[in-house]
Amino acid sequence: MDKKINNLLIRWQKRSISGFYCNNKNEALDKILEIVPTSATVGISGSVTLDQLAVIRHLESRGNKVFNPYKADISKEESWDIRRQGTQADFYLASANAISENGELVFFSAYGNRIAGISYAKNVILVCGVNKIAANLEEAIKRTREYATPLNCKRLNWSTPCVADGVCQKEDCFLPEHKRMCCQILIIEAEAALDRPEGRGLASDSQSHRLKVILVGENLGF
Repeated sequence: MDKKINNLLIRWQKRSISGFYCNNKNEALDKILEIVPTSATVGISGSVTLDQLAVIRHLESRGNKVFNPYKADISKEESWDIRRQGTQADFYLASANAISENGELVFFSAYGNRIAGISYAKNVILVCGVNKIAANLEEAIKRTREYATPLNCKRLNWSTPCVADGVCQKEDCFLPEHKRMCCQILIIEAEAALDRPEGRGLASDSQSHRLKVILVGENLGF
C-alpha cells in the first residue's frame, strides 16, 4: 500500500468513516460479503463498479434480499418503488464519482435516490477504484463533471451536450432539449457518528462506522 492510500485511510478515520484497502475486485467482493450479514436487506445504486464486482448476483445467491431497481422485467413505476425501498434497507451499496486525497467523497445524481441512500441509510458501503482519486476537492468535482458524467451519459444514451465532446455546458443542459444527469451534488466531508443511533459508542471502532469505503487497487467504473 503506497503512502497516498495509507494517508487517505487515516483521514477517513478522522472523519468517522471506515476505510479499507483491497488489492483487486475479488478481494473487494469478499470484503462486502464479510461486512454484510446474510440476513440483511440490501439497497443498490446504479454503478458500473458494482456491476464489475457482480455483487448483486453474489448477494442474492447466498440469500440476501436485494432491492434491485434495474431488473429488465419490471416497469418504471416498480423501479421507482424499489429505489425508495432500497434507501431504507439494512445496507446500501454504491460508488463515489470521485475522491479527494484529503478524504472528501463526491457524488452527482439525476434523481436523488442514490444521494438519499448514501446520506441516510443505516449502513453504507462505497466501493471505489483508485482511478477515482483526485488531488483535491476542486479536481474531484471537475473529474465528476467532465469525465465520469459524459461517460455515464453515453453509457445510458442520455442526450446531454457533454456526450459529444466531454465539455460541461451546465448553463444550457436542461429539459426538454437535454436529459441532465448533474442535477444533485453530494459532498461528504465527515460523519456525525455519535449523533446516530448506530454510531453511539463506536467512534473508536474503525470497523463500525455507518459509512465504509472499500478502496480497490484497480481501475473500476468511470
